[in-house]
Amino acid sequence: MNILHQTDTLSSTFDTQEVERTYRKIALRLMPFLIICYIVSYLDRANISYAKLQFMSDLGFSEAAYGLGAGLFFLGYVLFEVPSNLWMQRIGARRTLLRIMILWGLISSAMMFVNTPMQFYVMRFLLGAAEAGFFPGVILYLTYWFPAARRGRVTGYFMMGAATAGIIGGPVSTWIMVHMAGLHGMHGWQWLFLLEGLPAVALGVIAFYYLCDRPEEARWLSNREKSILLSDLAAEQNGQRSGSHHGLHEALSNPKLYVGVLGYFCVLVSFNAIGFWAPTIIRDIGVSDLLQVGLLSSAVFLAGAVGTYVVGYSSDLRMERRWHLAGCSLIIAVCFALLPLAAHDMIAAVALLSLAAAASYGCFVVFWTIPQTFLSPTSKASGIALITSLGGIGAFVSPTLVGWMKASSGSIYPGLTILGLITLLGALLILVALPARN
Repeated sequence: MNILHQTDTLSSTFDTQEVERTYRKIALRLMPFLIICYIVSYLDRANISYAKLQFMSDLGFSEAAYGLGAGLFFLGYVLFEVPSNLWMQRIGARRTLLRIMILWGLISSAMMFVNTPMQFYVMRFLLGAAEAGFFPGVILYLTYWFPAARRGRVTGYFMMGAATAGIIGGPVSTWIMVHMAGLHGMHGWQWLFLLEGLPAVALGVIAFYYLCDRPEEARWLSNREKSILLSDLAAEQNGQRSGSHHGLHEALSNPKLYVGVLGYFCVLVSFNAIGFWAPTIIRDIGVSDLLQVGLLSSAVFLAGAVGTYVVGYSSDLRMERRWHLAGCSLIIAVCFALLPLAAHDMIAAVALLSLAAAASYGCFVVFWTIPQTFLSPTSKASGIALITSLGGIGAFVSPTLVGWMKASSGSIYPGLTILGLITLLGALLILVALPARN
């Protein structure tokens, strides 16, 4: 029997192969589209890591200005995540993704008009506000379609979107910047923002017609397949139904929520450091050709994609989360601490970055299997949104701290070392504060 099939759920009365076929059908229907959406989402938030290699000199921005602008995205994100997730429960995923993706696509494309640091700050904040609710909304959406024992793997598949965005984003972004520079009098980085922002608008419209808000509405599932899924979810939820207002109060009164918030803060600081600074690190070790920077960055994020699958699969196989998180966090801290020793060795630096990326993406995947173990069905939506919003402050701190330290000390490495230690401390907190089985 597949290890991911829970024999204590009602679906155990169905044939095992039939159950596996049902979940495979659901995954093939939902995950490719959601992954594509996440790829575009991550491209639009992180493509400034490549654009900065041109616009820093074109616009005269400092490293501190870049770090602050990169981080301000997440302040807008933090402020609007909880309302977005609660509103999604009322209007459904289809309308939520339609609103979010059209807005962020238009704002991302409008980044091409930025000329001053203040304009940069405002646009990044607005982009974060527009995209707020996408990631926690999808995490919540997956709980409607997959029981807990399968969620680690599907979350890993979804998280591969971020790594895939890094894999294709480097070569595509640098190609646009090099080969389209000067076309119609526009800089390469302006073309980058324009061309990578528009796909989100199209995907938002597609999401409205392609997705279903709930399994009960899925015409592509037979009644028997719906019974398999709904019986698993009913057993997991113990017959409880979601309620946003009561759920918010319940989430806020749960002490474990705040452990989750601090844990997510610590996970994010290193995760975002790789996303926003990997191209700069590669350039600083002596790689001056933009296309080569893009290819080497692609290798780093390819390792991240491998990490999402391997760590997520291992965590599901053993049904263990905390020590997987701690092991990945230790690897991140060690790699960040060793990076200064590889400052003039391209192979060693890329290898350390790749290992850190694999551990960081694996850490991210495993973390998101933990909140569901201490959030009740009534508090799940608001709890997930609170963790992503409050813990998301780490995403603001990460690029801002590294940018400030690079501007003041001339080196990126002290900031990365601090972030690695913070990630390790977050994993230790989860080990101590959350029991192995909730």
